[in-house]
Amino acid sequence: MDITFMFETMKTLLAALPMTLALFSLSVFFGGLLALLIVWMRVSGNTTARNFAKGYIFVFRGSPLLIQMFLIFYGLGQFGFIRYSFLWPALREPFVCAVLSLALCTAGYTAEIFRFGLRAIPAKEIEAARSVGMSGFLLTRRILAPVAFRHALPAYSTEVVMMVKSTALASLVTVWEVTGVAQRLISQTYRTMEVFLCAAAIYLILNFLILQAMALLEYKLTPHRRAAPLFPVPQR
Repeated sequence: MDITFMFETMKTLLAALPMTLALFSLSVFFGGLLALLIVWMRVSGNTTARNFAKGYIFVFRGSPLLIQMFLIFYGLGQFGFIRYSFLWPALREPFVCAVLSLALCTAGYTAEIFRFGLRAIPAKEIEAARSVGMSGFLLTRRILAPVAFRHALPAYSTEVVMMVKSTALASLVTVWEVTGVAQRLISQTYRTMEVFLCAAAIYLILNFLILQAMALLEYKLTPHRRAAPLFPVPQR
């Protein structure tokens, strides 16, 4: 192992970290917004909306993310109504296509996570809220959304970590994030072990920080689940 080379490699890969963070943050943000819409359609009384949500979840959970990314990056330009529309200047950019494919994919998984969070809410809590005259919006804001999010947070943290690792696929559509820069360095230096060890360390540290933030958020949102101390301090 050449420590000097690894140090220089780490500096080069860290320069690509903002691109990875941009891919991750934008895809999680837009995917979360789309997931809320899919959940609303999934639990609605409208049969058409419910079937559309089921089909969306089936397609994006059942097909590989890499194929979805290739279809969006290479396939959209084959349709004339897209290529000659106002959307084409954005959709021809690799970064936009990568964010779009990541957001569409994570929305399918996140929608199911949020739906199971809703199903975990005790029916008695909803009945009690309705008995005191809460409207639908107030019920959602005070009961459904916060309680469902608390139940869904452990599974959602896993999905967030998976999205960090999924950003590595963006290198296959010429987005130069951490993995893409690592592959370019390997093609120039033929030193696979050192370069990929540096890239793996970056992803490990990033995922560790995200999991710590998620754990702190879960701790703050669930004070009733905190374990009582074995030896409580007596009050004076």
